[in-house]
Amino acid sequence: MKIAILSPVAWRTPPKKYGPWEQVASNIAEGLIEKGIDVTLFATGDSYTKGKLEYICEQPYCENNNIDPKVWECLHISYIMEQADKFDLIHNNFDFLPLTYSRLIKTPMVTTIHGFSSPKILPVFKKYNSTGFYVSISNSDRSPELNYVATVYNGINPDVFTFRSEPEDYLLFFGRIHPDKGTYESIQIAKKSGRKLIISGLIQDRNYFDEKVKPYINDDDIIYVGNSGPEKRDMLLGNAYALLHPISFEEPFGLSVVESMFCGTPVIAFNKGSMPELILEGKTGFIVKTINEAAEAVNNVRFIKRKQCIEWASSKFTCQKMVEGYLEVYKKILTF
Repeated sequence: MKIAILSPVAWRTPPKKYGPWEQVASNIAEGLIEKGIDVTLFATGDSYTKGKLEYICEQPYCENNNIDPKVWECLHISYIMEQADKFDLIHNNFDFLPLTYSRLIKTPMVTTIHGFSSPKILPVFKKYNSTGFYVSISNSDRSPELNYVATVYNGINPDVFTFRSEPEDYLLFFGRIHPDKGTYESIQIAKKSGRKLIISGLIQDRNYFDEKVKPYINDDDIIYVGNSGPEKRDMLLGNAYALLHPISFEEPFGLSVVESMFCGTPVIAFNKGSMPELILEGKTGFIVKTINEAAEAVNNVRFIKRKQCIEWASSKFTCQKMVEGYLEVYKKILTF
């Protein structure tokens, strides 16, 4: 079986720091390679894989202002499509644009829908509904207007996370600094619970950061440490008393939530999107609706056994489980 994995070109695959879709694409590729599958990764030229790497875009466009994103996305997608007949199957992790090529090639294409940025993109998915093969990353993120071949949860490589049974006394916000992710709400939760908060993440909305986050940063009880790479992420997640995830949108998955549990760190999240699928209520964290409920939940974290967090995550969200899920999808499609 020859599989082509199409990754985005916003960031390196796997990403140096931020880049959730690139991280998942990497985890799929490397997991398939470990199973003995012949894998070619289509990503940026600075990407890393144990398989074959094909690229036309040498650098991620988010790291080079001289690169026009739309131009290089078009070149990147066309590059794989012009080689489609070399593969038994293409696994698209690049959202909806590659679907527009799908009826021009004979090679079947699986599309993992990593979320809907807007209802406005649905017409593309709907157009190819009868010929495409869609995979959702959570049951909550399924559109009733689309057909799906499976739900396959994103998988994490547990080897890059360290279980820590004895945490420090800080709360952690880890993710994009954007209203969707609830950085401001995390600050209010920390204030109400009387605990220090460490904030780590890419500043995606500068006005939001300047107006709602920066005024509280004092390097005392509210600390911003920037956008963290893998080693620092492991340390921050593992030593945290709890991860705060007070999202305001219907999040399709939430990698940091699962990564936190692999470190043994409980998660307190707002009841949105996939959170009830990721968090085992009262056992690996708490699902709440308000800032006050979240602050109260912080006081109940002491009743959670950190060992149970990693046991739950290991039973549901490993790379191995994800790859096994996708292999079932591939086999279903190739014998369709």
